[in-house]
Amino acid sequence: MKTSARNQFRGKVEQVLIGTVNAEIYLSLQGGASLVASITKDSVATLGIEVGVEVTALVKAPQIIVVTEFGGYKISARNQLAGTVVAVKSGAVNSEIDIELKGGEIVVATVTNDSVETLGLRAGKPATAIFKAGAVILAVQN
Repeated sequence: MKTSARNQFRGKVEQVLIGTVNAEIYLSLQGGASLVASITKDSVATLGIEVGVEVTALVKAPQIIVVTEFGGYKISARNQLAGTVVAVKSGAVNSEIDIELKGGEIVVATVTNDSVETLGLRAGKPATAIFKAGAVILAVQN
């Protein structure tokens, strides 16, 4: 599969909760992290998603919010993956931030250069990659 999404996580479906319109799909990633995808009930049927199925979860880098301090706040986004910044690749306006999770997977976020400065993003700094379950696209192999 070729896609422009920077974040492509391989994982296995652990749980499927079917609602009236949407379904929540709980995945365990190869490195041990977990994430949640919210897709339509029709997509669950079309893709043949069920417990045990191997899937690829796609998340575009601009959908990732980088948090370095929660300051006592809780956030409603279902996916909050803690890790360590391993690379900051600066561009003219934006920078690409690579966050390595405990299992070795890399989450790529695109943030403004102002955010890099404000958050003090640099290699070795702990950071959490946050994205909503609705930002996750699932793909299965035929």
